[in-house]
Amino acid sequence: MTNERHPRVASPPAKPLLIWDGECDFCRLWIEHWRVITAGYVDYATYQEVADHFPEISRDDFKQAMRFIEPDGEVFSAAEAVYRSLRYGSSKKWLAWSYDHVAGFAAVSELAYKLVARHRKSASAVTRVLWGNDVRPPTYFWARRWFLRAVGLIYLIAFVSLWVQVDGLVGSDGVSPINQFLPAVYERFGARAYSLLPTLCWFNSSNGFLHFLCGGGVVLSLLLISGIAPAVSLTALFAFYLSLTIAGQTFLSFQWDILLLETGFLSIFFAPWRLLPRELMWWPGASGFAKAAADEPSSVTMSRPALFLLKFLLFKLMLMSGVVKLTSGDDCWWNLTALDYHYWSQPLPTVFGWWADKSPEWFKHFSVAFCLVVEIIVPFFIWAPRRPRLLAAGLMIFLQIVIALTGNYCFFNLLTLALCLLLIDDSVVAVWAAPRKLVKKISALRPTGTWLRRSSMFATVALLIITLPINAWLTFTAFKPDADWPRPIIAAYGHMEPFRIVNGYGLFRVMTKDRDEIVIEGSTDGFDWLPYEFKWKPGDVVRAPGWCAPHQPRLDWQMWFAALGTPRENPWLGGLIIRLLQGSRDVSRLLAKNPFPREPPRYMRALFYRYRFTTLREHRQTGAWWKREELRDYLPAVSLDQIQ
Repeated sequence: MTNERHPRVASPPAKPLLIWDGECDFCRLWIEHWRVITAGYVDYATYQEVADHFPEISRDDFKQAMRFIEPDGEVFSAAEAVYRSLRYGSSKKWLAWSYDHVAGFAAVSELAYKLVARHRKSASAVTRVLWGNDVRPPTYFWARRWFLRAVGLIYLIAFVSLWVQVDGLVGSDGVSPINQFLPAVYERFGARAYSLLPTLCWFNSSNGFLHFLCGGGVVLSLLLISGIAPAVSLTALFAFYLSLTIAGQTFLSFQWDILLLETGFLSIFFAPWRLLPRELMWWPGASGFAKAAADEPSSVTMSRPALFLLKFLLFKLMLMSGVVKLTSGDDCWWNLTALDYHYWSQPLPTVFGWWADKSPEWFKHFSVAFCLVVEIIVPFFIWAPRRPRLLAAGLMIFLQIVIALTGNYCFFNLLTLALCLLLIDDSVVAVWAAPRKLVKKISALRPTGTWLRRSSMFATVALLIITLPINAWLTFTAFKPDADWPRPIIAAYGHMEPFRIVNGYGLFRVMTKDRDEIVIEGSTDGFDWLPYEFKWKPGDVVRAPGWCAPHQPRLDWQMWFAALGTPRENPWLGGLIIRLLQGSRDVSRLLAKNPFPREPPRYMRALFYRYRFTTLREHRQTGAWWKREELRDYLPAVSLDQIQ
């Protein structure tokens, strides 16, 4: 040994070599982590194996700290040794640079290294608590495989659900015809209307084209589920569903619609760029895993920036949904009484919601607290080591299942569950998905430099740079709803908002504490009135609350929102009344019961009723699930002549 700051050895290794204490359990765990990062560019050995090859370094020195030896013989120790070795990994070069150039970084690093070295057993125990027995950088090939198929399934549900309703909602004989809406927008905004409403329906707004978009979406969804051309399929799916979302106007203005668009758009950058599915994508056995790795390493690489954006979407969705409840000014979230109202006042309750409403008050209050904890605190564990991250995934999945049981929220819960899959790394499913040795082999692969992958990575990084400030600000607005937006954020968001690719979220920020239902009635003479029965929204009090999710009966949902406002605030309601007076079959098919099947009524009106769940005793005595009280007219009696 010399007296230089970085001494040298007489017989240096041909390859960079990190030497560690083979009796240190903490070292053993983290060496596997670093081995993956350096991907074969650095050798690793215990000092018990190689100490005799380097007589310049005593065994006591080896016991005290790790040593990293460069091929030129230069020796580094302790934290600096770790950083120098990680410099050979593309993702950790900044550590060695910071050690050399950032004031105080080296001192803090060496202090932390000494602290861990003195308490190796405790550090090892903490590591195993947080990471388990595998601390290698996580890979997400299993998660990507099933996440993309889940997105395909949700797209399929969304397109099929809309397809059976689209004629009655926005068809030429529907409630809000798209072939009337788009010309009206163009007349007002001129050519600017194309950028305000980016939809393929500008080319054709006929019923046939709406069916083409729905049917095309079904085919593309099946291709994505099958793993065929996933990136291309996702691109087309986004274009088709965005077109239908805009064409659907108020009927497709729900948070799960924009969540599907944002998720689907980000998935384009996460999906592998290939045409046909490889064996790896179909069966997670050893042969398929190894074959894919050997034949085309690029098929088992993925975009880390895209994965980050999707995880941030889940983080944003959950955190904003929780925080807005506390910043909305609604005291029922602070005093934990929100579920005293929620089960019976939500848009479309289920029969499980009826039973949940009968639970004790203390349990409802506990459930509100649990919901707030899962939505506000748990999302931060998305960025934690493996075990806290998996715990976060389990809690969020449990919350979504409970919400799905007690209320009909279409495919929203499925979308959130799909995003939660991205928190489950390959080591968790390695027992059955693939042998650990093969998972390790794949995780150590370096991405190939094909022009397509480089282009995709460049686009993803650009997307990350552009959208992250907007996403951060949207998240901040949950905490400060009245904050003034910075001009650059406003400008950037203004360009992206029409495409629904960067969105804010926040369900039930203000709890509805009453339930007023609109009952539409028709009459042929103005004296005897017969009610129209909807398929899913409350009407007949003896009909049990139904379970329609993941299908969304969009007219039923809009009727719930209409009851929160006036007819003037819901102009589409006038279109519904007109179509019923005209006897539109497309609109009638959206209803469960048309009391005038042969000839439409001459008059229509809408009454306001207050609905409540019955008690257990009332249900046993009458068989009714609801009780109602007539309040007033919502819409006075009108005829077609009066409206037109």
